[in-house]
Amino acid sequence: MMQVSVETTGTLGRRMEIQVPAQRVDQAIEERLKSMSRTVRLKGFRPGKVPVKVVRQQFGQQVRQEVLGSVLQASFEEAVAEHKLNPAGGPRIEPINIEQGQDLKFRAIFEVYPDIELKGIESLEINKLVAEVQPADVDAMLESLRKQRPEFSSVERAADQNDRVTVDFAGTIDGVAFDGGKGDNVPVVIGGGRMLKDFESGLVGVRAGDEKSINLEFPKDYQATALAGKAAVFAIKVRSVEQQKLPELNEEFCTAYGVFEGGVEQLRKEIEDNMRRELTETIRGRLKQQALDKLLAANPVEVPQTLLESAVRDMQMDMGRQMGAKDASQLPPPAQFIEPARRRVALGLIVNELIKSAGIQVDQARVLERIQTIASQYPNPEQVIRAYRENADALRQVNGLVLEDQVVDWLTERAKVTEQASSFKELMHFGA
Repeated sequence: MMQVSVETTGTLGRRMEIQVPAQRVDQAIEERLKSMSRTVRLKGFRPGKVPVKVVRQQFGQQVRQEVLGSVLQASFEEAVAEHKLNPAGGPRIEPINIEQGQDLKFRAIFEVYPDIELKGIESLEINKLVAEVQPADVDAMLESLRKQRPEFSSVERAADQNDRVTVDFAGTIDGVAFDGGKGDNVPVVIGGGRMLKDFESGLVGVRAGDEKSINLEFPKDYQATALAGKAAVFAIKVRSVEQQKLPELNEEFCTAYGVFEGGVEQLRKEIEDNMRRELTETIRGRLKQQALDKLLAANPVEVPQTLLESAVRDMQMDMGRQMGAKDASQLPPPAQFIEPARRRVALGLIVNELIKSAGIQVDQARVLERIQTIASQYPNPEQVIRAYRENADALRQVNGLVLEDQVVDWLTERAKVTEQASSFKELMHFGA
């Protein structure tokens, strides 16, 4: 009979010692050898007629190692089931005795999932933002689109705000040129924010053909650390000055934004629809973050180190992909992901417990609605819907998002919710 002892190490740590009778191991080895004798092919023997003794001579050690692995795994699973433990990840196995003919004895070191008893749901206080897209918001968005497609024409006057000035420049620090400090035929919109503020403001008042110097200091947090905080001098030669004119709201403008029928009225409608979708998602996202933050604060939970390390690696790899990292040496350091990963894991554990205890199941009608909303932003919605239905990973991701929404709904139905008036501009930081 298998013998098991369990020791608690810390809140979630467990050290388990398991002793498996030698008879069980030997029997499993014999069964594996007999099975092999019916399938293995050896020179000099007909298929299925290889004696077990020969198979043992040829493959005995290999079979023993395989069986030991299988018995270790099976006996560990039996032991955790017997003691009603819920391991958070695979165990670290330390052999104690694996001598042939003797009882198999090993140590399994692992963590268990924390016991979670949800509390504080009815006392959660949540502010729900309320806002609408107003005609003035659509007007501001149209104006922003116009600014994205300016038209320029040469002028003889001195340059002013919003003018485009094309220059050659050469920068020096203490009289020495530096990398990235030289450019020819570079267009600079004054006030556009593409160059350093002092560089752009230094072009106010120049005319085509002018030459001047601009003194400035690189910001202390400048991305090129070798230049950060240093004073530089830029020798400037002005090639041209052009004034900016915004395009008219006409059929040509609408066509540039993919509206071929219905003119400005249809463009306004499509813009307003997109703004409403963005606003709804933003409000929903703020509500979700607040509800989950309050839920986490009311239910602090210790996170298994195994799950924390896995989440840190995932976040590290995701950031690396976004940065275009080519190998592990280019990945950002793991330390910066520890706290975000801890929050992610803790929330995952709490939310899973809430889903289980509340019996929340994915609402397939909401899944379809979510896919249709995504598809409506593409030229061929039906094709996008079909692609989601045929892609198991994409469908699983949408199911997860909908389930999260249902959890937030469940929380807000029971929490103390106060509506707070806001606006599109405030929520979307638009036009600020």
